[in-house]
Amino acid sequence: MSPSMKETSFETTMENKVEFVNGINGQDDFDPSAAPPFRIADIRAAIPKHCWVKNPWRSMSYVFRDVIVVFALLAAAAYFDSWFVWPVYWVAQGTMFWALFVLGHDCGHGSFSDAPILNNVVGHILHSAILVPYHGWRISHKTHHQNHGNVEKDESWVPMPEKVYKSLGIRTRLLRFAIPFPLFAYPMYLWYRSPGKTGSHFNPNSSLFSPQDREHVLTSQACWIAMVVFLVYSSFVFGSAITFKLYGVPYLIFVVWLDVVTYLHHHGYEQKLPWYRGKEWSYLRGGLTTVDRDYGVFNNIQHDIGTHVIHHLFPQIPHYHLVEATKAAKPVIGQYYREPRKSGPIPTHLIKILVSSLKEDHYVSNNGDIVFYQTDPNMFSVRKTE
Repeated sequence: MSPSMKETSFETTMENKVEFVNGINGQDDFDPSAAPPFRIADIRAAIPKHCWVKNPWRSMSYVFRDVIVVFALLAAAAYFDSWFVWPVYWVAQGTMFWALFVLGHDCGHGSFSDAPILNNVVGHILHSAILVPYHGWRISHKTHHQNHGNVEKDESWVPMPEKVYKSLGIRTRLLRFAIPFPLFAYPMYLWYRSPGKTGSHFNPNSSLFSPQDREHVLTSQACWIAMVVFLVYSSFVFGSAITFKLYGVPYLIFVVWLDVVTYLHHHGYEQKLPWYRGKEWSYLRGGLTTVDRDYGVFNNIQHDIGTHVIHHLFPQIPHYHLVEATKAAKPVIGQYYREPRKSGPIPTHLIKILVSSLKEDHYVSNNGDIVFYQTDPNMFSVRKTE
């Protein structure tokens, strides 16, 4: 490793003031940025063959289950129309919207079934119902998986180089890192992507897409617009207040779920994890920086999306085989797999992790092929003086 790379790997956390050298805090001799002694083919070989089998009937059974719950919750809330019921409904329905998103996400990966037509039809229905442009998001999410852990090419919650970070105004920084604003970032990301990147998931001519993608993006746009028209029509027929209570608030809860879960899968581990550039990046090394999380009672509801390392390495595996595939792969991955902290029924332990990471993980060095998040010590002190 060159001297400049060594310099960029020294990190200090605001909370503990612990110095990191290449991600190591002096209490552990394991270097998470070191090239792993195994290949991705070794992990693949350890996973039972049946874990790769996609059963469309089983996949559809989860769709039917979730849709039935969504409509049952909607009917119950509309029937009781009580302020004792609404808060429970909002959390429950917002969680179910998130569950629908995960199934649509599986359609986008092709892990729902081996039939592209079935994947696209179900994906459009599920994602359009929660105002997600199916193909636009599917394509950018594929870019995320193909470049996970790459500072320059990753797409989801990608770290900003210091020069980009420091070019942002203080208010923009706070919108990204000061709760509650990051919890509602997803709709803005769909329209404008992340700071330092250009394009939109709604623009077929965006740099996100290739020319052959444009027809797909336009199809998803039409489905998205149809859903917006339906919501506007519902507001006129049933009233804007009831439409907002039945759909608007759950949608916001869904956005919070999406932003929190996707953030925690790539941030907040106790030991700082590397991000890569150039020759140091590989698909395997990038995927191994992903973190599994335990969400308690929500694991089953959100279709085990917290079992994320194996999903990132092999997104073709159906969600109902991820737990088994992870168990089989762990002996091969060894220390590169980070066992998730066990949750109680409600994953309240993740709140502290989320807040701590947002306070500490702000940018990475402009230079170096192996870098770690650094902290802006002035951001929150500036906030207090404004």
